[in-house]
Amino acid sequence: MAQRIRKAVLPVAGLGTRFLPATKAVPKELLTVVDRPLIQYAVEECLAAGIDEFVFVTGRNKDALEDHFDVAYELEATLEKRRKHPELALTQAANLMPGNAVFTRQQRPLGLGHAVWCARHWIGNEPFAVLLPDELTLGSPNCTARLVEAHAQTGGSVVAVMEVPREHTNRYGIAAVEKEKKGLSEITGMVEKPKPADAPSTLALIGRYVLMPEIFEHLDKKETGAGGEIQLTDAMAKMIGVSPFHALRYDGQRYDCGHRLGFLEANVAVSLHRADTGAETREMLSRLLKD
Repeated sequence: MAQRIRKAVLPVAGLGTRFLPATKAVPKELLTVVDRPLIQYAVEECLAAGIDEFVFVTGRNKDALEDHFDVAYELEATLEKRRKHPELALTQAANLMPGNAVFTRQQRPLGLGHAVWCARHWIGNEPFAVLLPDELTLGSPNCTARLVEAHAQTGGSVVAVMEVPREHTNRYGIAAVEKEKKGLSEITGMVEKPKPADAPSTLALIGRYVLMPEIFEHLDKKETGAGGEIQLTDAMAKMIGVSPFHALRYDGQRYDCGHRLGFLEANVAVSLHRADTGAETREMLSRLLKD
């Protein structure tokens, strides 16, 4: 029986240069999609999947991330005194349980694989999830919950994939697969950001993973790949054929919030689908499109 997934790694050390000047003083992960920071969507996705222990791999000037998930005594006391109970509930919903969050620094930007490696001591010898907060996924059940369920069925590692245009394969890790059944397939190969002509498929990794702890043995070697960085994809590729490794074709909504237009699209999409903002958002868009 596969071991339950209890822990998640969230790499949040990036500088967010695509969003300057907004990210000059504010971590990009705290930029809001409607009224919640991007990082909170990833944490809530984990909680809904039964994961409640977190390792945030941060960098310099990211202290506000830790504050966001902490108890804000003064704010909560003020809201309570003013009887603003809905606002108080929203504020407290962001608080993580005491001792359930660890913040460690990736001191140099050496790649995603290196960021995950920085969490090794807190993960220990158990399978774990990795979520890239720049990738916002929406669906029911959510993407991480589906990965956790797939891991329980197959054991080993499972990653979420989606079809992308072939001309975009040089933006992603790409998986080669076989024996697909009900959206779950065996991975036979994996390559980071291949040229379109060299890509083994058009199935792109979308920033949601369940990995076995053996990944750290490969990351320990600190071998560099695409862009001169320590790539998580390269380490995963070395695990293929050694233990079960599957791809889950994700059919929910995915928004690349690492780019300005993707972030804008996510805001519009979330606002349209929320009961408290949907009607007003449609009216606003209709009005703007007429201008």
